[in-house]
Amino acid sequence: MNRLSPGRLLAGLLAGLFVMVSLGLAPAQAVTTDEIISRGKVIIAIDTTTAPYGMVDTSMEPSGFDIDVAKLVGEALGVPVEFVTVTSPGRIPSLLTNRVDMVISIFSITPERALQVAFSIPYAGQSSVVLAPKSLDIAGPEDLVGLKVGVTRGTGEDGLLTKQAEKFPGIEILRFDDYASISQAMLSGQIDAMGGGDYGDMYLQKSVDGEDFELKYILKSFFFGIGVRKDSPELLQWLNTLVYSLKNDGTLNELSIEHRGAPLPELPVF
Repeated sequence: MNRLSPGRLLAGLLAGLFVMVSLGLAPAQAVTTDEIISRGKVIIAIDTTTAPYGMVDTSMEPSGFDIDVAKLVGEALGVPVEFVTVTSPGRIPSLLTNRVDMVISIFSITPERALQVAFSIPYAGQSSVVLAPKSLDIAGPEDLVGLKVGVTRGTGEDGLLTKQAEKFPGIEILRFDDYASISQAMLSGQIDAMGGGDYGDMYLQKSVDGEDFELKYILKSFFFGIGVRKDSPELLQWLNTLVYSLKNDGTLNELSIEHRGAPLPELPVF
């Protein structure tokens, strides 16, 4: 068995690290609250296509439930917030490539995602549902057979409806990169139904044929956490403390009423 000399081994490791950095694949580095404060800003990933959690207001500035929570994070740290806009599929990569310190973007807490990133305790929640025009008789997944069903790529609805399509062959799943695209597809008649949240302005709009939309059935209830890198335990604990405080003093409930028009659901802890 051939053994590499210490010098050759070190050279090989350095070469591998160089390749990883040049390709943007460098290992994620831990970040602490002290490092963020010393830097003078906190960098947070958001999605501005998921009203009322994230959107762009009339002044073309980010706004919504998630945006206000992000601003509260910056306020508590005493630093300004730098927003980085991502879509649903870009949330985890933005953390793993060190583009951001955290993700606040209707980031549903799931065991699969927790293999890659760490989540704070929930700060909000919603139900993932199937939406469709009122004229369609849809009570469950079996009624989606023969229909085109849109989902936002990488979301909870994507996984849930994909499993239902496997169980009920004939459901055609079409994937879109953001909520704005799937909403437009729904309004134009490109899809027959869509997976989405029990929120948003879809209920207030009409299809190209003038039809109203409605919730058909609930897929699952999800809870949103603030996502950080797995090797940032101090930052994670600080975020848990902040979320705990904002929940107990009523701030999160006030934001829910302001943006969602409904009180905050009962939030679990872990």
